[in-house]
Amino acid sequence: MLDISFAYSRYIFLGNEFLTWLWFIVENDGERLNKIEEELVSLNIGNRIVLENKINDAVETITILGDDAGLEEGIISLGKGAVVTEINLLYKSGDNEWRFTIKGESMNISNLKIPETAIVESSEEIEGMVLEKAYLYEKVTKLIDNLFREFIKLRVSGKWSESVVPGIRKWIYSQKNDL
Repeated sequence: MLDISFAYSRYIFLGNEFLTWLWFIVENDGERLNKIEEELVSLNIGNRIVLENKINDAVETITILGDDAGLEEGIISLGKGAVVTEINLLYKSGDNEWRFTIKGESMNISNLKIPETAIVESSEEIEGMVLEKAYLYEKVTKLIDNLFREFIKLRVSGKWSESVVPGIRKWIYSQKNDL
């Protein structure tokens, strides 16, 4: 059995690879996203993305912020070997919208903003409100779980090196050429 700290150190890259793959899928494969989440209306990159590039012993961190920020610097960084370490996403399902950030190292979800819920007017409505909020939180965790499950299936298959990585590289270089 692996020691927890050893396993953590050994597989820490998976979260960052997942977020890099997720950016690629969001930009290029809406059909796959709809298969993973049937009620998905859209999944978009939000207002923050953080990338890291390890060059020898140094770590270069690139942070892109803002609602109208372009992702050109991120594409250039990916081309230099960077990976996404944090990404803010905007998820729409039905008439509802969630905003949240995922950190690759720990897969923590932070800054989660769930859709508005009805105002509680009586004590009898409290249980319903709690259940509704729990459902709205669970919806995001299920989305991330399903996306990560799809990523891991690809990551351990032969498709990863045969088609996924070349597809991501092609996307990066086509984006860089458009800049």
